[in-house]
Amino acid sequence: MAFDSFSAFLTMEGHGPYVWACYAVFFVLLAAMMLWSVRARKTVIDACRRGYEFQADKSKAAAPAPAASFARVNVSQD
Repeated sequence: MAFDSFSAFLTMEGHGPYVWACYAVFFVLLAAMMLWSVRARKTVIDACRRGYEFQADKSKAAAPAPAASFARVNVSQD
């Protein structure tokens, strides 16, 4: 093993605070990015679900309008 004791491993000849601070920042940022990703995914899925529900409600409520009417209209020739 490269270090004589566990305390020597933690101090790393004076470089320990910098090394462990880098590891701590890395893991905090990794956890934050994972949480952000999960929340963003949930937001996108909810938005898609609302869009699909809106489309389904819209298609149920509105009957298709006829393209043409064949009723005779009497126009006054005044």
